[in-house]
Amino acid sequence: MADIPPNQSEIASKSQDFLDYLQVERGCSPLTIRNYRHYLNRFIKWLIASGIRQNLKDINQDIVRQYRVWLAGLPDGKGATLGRRTQGYHVIALRSFLKWLIKNDYAVMSPEKIDLPKISERQVKFLSGDMVDRLLNAPTLSTIQGKRDKAILEVLFSTGLRVSELVKLDRDKIDMDRREFGIIGKGGRARVVFLSTRAVEWIQKYLSQRPDHYKPLFIRHKGKMDPTTPDEKMRLTPRSVQRMIKKYSRKIKLPISATPHVLRHSFATDLLMAGADIRSVQEMLGHKNISTTQIYTHVTNRQLRDIHRAFHGKGGK
Repeated sequence: MADIPPNQSEIASKSQDFLDYLQVERGCSPLTIRNYRHYLNRFIKWLIASGIRQNLKDINQDIVRQYRVWLAGLPDGKGATLGRRTQGYHVIALRSFLKWLIKNDYAVMSPEKIDLPKISERQVKFLSGDMVDRLLNAPTLSTIQGKRDKAILEVLFSTGLRVSELVKLDRDKIDMDRREFGIIGKGGRARVVFLSTRAVEWIQKYLSQRPDHYKPLFIRHKGKMDPTTPDEKMRLTPRSVQRMIKKYSRKIKLPISATPHVLRHSFATDLLMAGADIRSVQEMLGHKNISTTQIYTHVTNRQLRDIHRAFHGKGGK
C-alpha cells in the first residue's frame, strides 16, 4: 500500500511524528516501522474512504468498531479474509499510536477502551531430537556449499539465532576459542551468543575451504567468484537460508516443514526440556518480554503431562 500523500489531516501528520519517534527514540527496526506505517496508513485511508473527519478528537469507540468490522471482511489476497492475528496487528498499531498521543498530552480516547481480538493459543512447531539429527546430517559434505549448509544448520540449532541475525554475522567477529560472539538483535538489544563445539568445528571446516577474504561468515558460492565483488553482494540473504533449509527438509521427508524459526523453537524447547530455567532461555533468545518465551512452556508442559500419564503409578503396587 502506498504512503498517504502529504496531507493536512491531524491524524496523518501525527502518525508520521509517531513513526519518527519509533525510529529515533525507540530504535525500532526498519521492518517494524514499515509494518506500523502500513497499518496506520490503512486506518487513515479507511477514514478518507468512509468520509470520516480526521481530527484526533474524532477517534472514538464507534469509529474503531466500524473500522474493525471493515477489517474483518477485508480480502487477504489469497481468497480469504484477514486472519484474526493480522487484524490484531492493526489494532495493536492503533493502540500504540493512541498511547503515544496521550504520553504527549493530546486529548484522545483511551487505548484501554480498545480490546484486542482473542486469538487461539500460538502453536509452536519444533523438531524432535531425531529430526534435528537427520536435518543436521542432510547436507552433502563433499562440496563447499554442503559444508557451508552444515555449518549454518549447526549454528542455528546451537544458538537459536533469528535468520536475520545469522546472515549478518562476520567471520572476524566470532571468537572461536571462547565459542561466543556478540550481536545486536531485534529492537537494538545486545546479547552474547554461545556456540557448541560442533558448530565451531563446522564453521572452521567451512572457512578452511574459503580462499576469499570476504567479511560475511556465510556467502553464496554459485558461479565464478569475482574478488572485486563487494562484501555485501556476497552475503547470504535470509531468503536463501530459508530455501536451503526447506530443500533439506524435503530431502529427508521431515513430517514438519523445517524453517530457521522452527530450529529456533527447537533450540528453546531442547533447553527447557533439559531443565534450563526460563529466564536464561529468554536471555539466549533475545526476547524483550518473558511472556514471549513462555509460549515454549506450553510445549514442555504438554510433554511433561504425557510423561506423567505414561509412567506415573505404573511402578510396583
